[in-house]
Amino acid sequence: MRLVIKVGTSTLAHSSGKLNIRRVEELCKVISDLKNAGHEIVLVSSGAIGMGMGKLNLSARPSDMPTKQAAAAVGQCELMYTYDKLFSEYNHTVAQILITGDDIENDERRFHFINTMERLIELGALPVINENDTVATSEIAVGDNDTLAAIVAVNVGAQLLILLTDIDGLYSADPKKDSAAELIPVVEKIDDAIRSHSGGTGSSLGTGGMATKIHAAEICMQRGVDMIIANGSSPSILYDLMDGNGRCTYFKGVKA
Repeated sequence: MRLVIKVGTSTLAHSSGKLNIRRVEELCKVISDLKNAGHEIVLVSSGAIGMGMGKLNLSARPSDMPTKQAAAAVGQCELMYTYDKLFSEYNHTVAQILITGDDIENDERRFHFINTMERLIELGALPVINENDTVATSEIAVGDNDTLAAIVAVNVGAQLLILLTDIDGLYSADPKKDSAAELIPVVEKIDDAIRSHSGGTGSSLGTGGMATKIHAAEICMQRGVDMIIANGSSPSILYDLMDGNGRCTYFKGVKA
């Protein structure tokens, strides 16, 4: 299976912005094992700005563009150093790809992006994709990595997108506020009822939230790609998800 796995900042880092070492080590181990089993994997990784905050000792996520981009520049180095070191321990080679909205919307750039991705996968590399926050502006930014992951999944011909976040999936209400909220296990159609459950924004370190994940699901489902939202606090859940089990919300792609 070819799959795209997206990890959010809340999965990779502590609330301080510092790297959650134990969790990232487990994530890299599990992904390496899935690659060893024959799966073709693309990793879409948030965390550059959050990790840059930690390195620069910023107490809160920057609100101005120059500081965001500065934090991304510092944090992306830390992020890729960590991935390179950890995946190398399991004999897997990572490849960094930083893209903007222009790279997807422009036909020629998208063509070269797809060709590069195909060649990297053929060579056995593990592409690690993030938005190029250091140069992205409101005009060329995708805006969030949930949407970016969905766009990547569609363009590389993935069968499945897994979004690892800090919640088990889509709930009937906000489980942090409503104890009666129930996990929705399967979604076959995105309608107003599903959108009404999307809630607000994500963690203080990240840019996403359930609304961006619902948008990602729409992109995937329309193109026949399945999508899963699951809790990344224990990366070993990837094993269960690949076996068709695990606590999650499964969005069924519309098959031709």
